[in-house]
Amino acid sequence: MISGLGGKTWEPVHQFCQEESIPCFFPNVDLPVVAEGDFYDVYFSKGVLLEAQLIARKIQDTAKTMGIQRVIQVYREGDIGAAAAKALHDAMASQGLAIVYRVLKPGGAGAELAAAVEMAKAEDMLILWLRPDDLRNLPPEPPKSSSVFVSGLMGGLEDAPIGGGWRGVTSMTYPFELPARRAVLLNYPLGWFRMQRIPVVAEQTQIDTYIACGIVSENLRNMLDNFVRDYLVENVEVMLSTRIVNGYYTRLGLAPGQRFASKGGYIVHFLGDDGKKLAAEGDWVVP
Repeated sequence: MISGLGGKTWEPVHQFCQEESIPCFFPNVDLPVVAEGDFYDVYFSKGVLLEAQLIARKIQDTAKTMGIQRVIQVYREGDIGAAAAKALHDAMASQGLAIVYRVLKPGGAGAELAAAVEMAKAEDMLILWLRPDDLRNLPPEPPKSSSVFVSGLMGGLEDAPIGGGWRGVTSMTYPFELPARRAVLLNYPLGWFRMQRIPVVAEQTQIDTYIACGIVSENLRNMLDNFVRDYLVENVEVMLSTRIVNGYYTRLGLAPGQRFASKGGYIVHFLGDDGKKLAAEGDWVVP
């Protein structure tokens, strides 16, 4: 199986491929199954679970200097933010900070969202596991919390509709190469789409799918006539780190016992009140 598109969970497909010994390469999912002992399922990254680890690392590095005493996590019931919030809680188990959850009802009104974010005080860190529609409906001004984090994957990356009042205080998890550097990396796949007259309507999904097909195709050619499933997976493990064209990802690499090819990301913030320009708050981090 190559690529594919998953919503709230990929677990049924993951389990099927594992039970039937069918290699499953790089589905488009923001909430993968974390089971690195499973041989046949390979992902680009841990998605929102990686974002949770990035935030936990940031909290570990800055909580004392910023005087953070409490972490407030806001997410919609039934969405993947719930799993991300749990992953952040687990990663922070030894930090000794109070963690509060504000769970919004599916399709709830803006007043519920406003009440959830306005409870944040100066000593709090506010984490928003929210989609663009919710980010658009945030109150005009942010609360007086120490800092605000938003999920880049859920919020739309540099296209996240974060209002002017929030842009100056909000940091974003960004598990890809930064836009300015990435532009060069995307020339090849975007050029191929133009030549094939394929409209680009969901850039990341289409490019990730293109990269997944390229990885499998290259490794099948290297196998000559030894078409054995396990050998294909092992070939991908060995050869992946030698690729130059990786699309959105800074670097990809696998090894036995590793099933997530991109293992890190950035924490970024917006530059200015308008536009999509981002600045990294540090180097690429592998939590």
